[in-house]
Amino acid sequence: MNTQTLLKRALEGVDALGFELDRLGVTSRLNRHNLAAYVFNEQKRLEGEWDCLQARVDRRRSQIEGLARQVEQRAAPVVEPVLRRLGQSRRPV
Repeated sequence: MNTQTLLKRALEGVDALGFELDRLGVTSRLNRHNLAAYVFNEQKRLEGEWDCLQARVDRRRSQIEGLARQVEQRAAPVVEPVLRRLGQSRRPV
């Protein structure tokens, strides 16, 4: 079965259930249109949450990169002379 056939059968099932519930007087709000609206709404909500998470991750990444730059800048004056001395002492005579 392909996707279109499965989708058609699922929507027919939703329609049949909606008609049966309507016939019993339970509700008339269950139909393919309301289901599609609900799914679309949930999709947009999840996309919004994903965007929010991405923004938080990007913000934290930027903060960490800035902190790493600060550490490198502050450590450079101390570490560079030590590395130069180590490099000089390792040279073969």
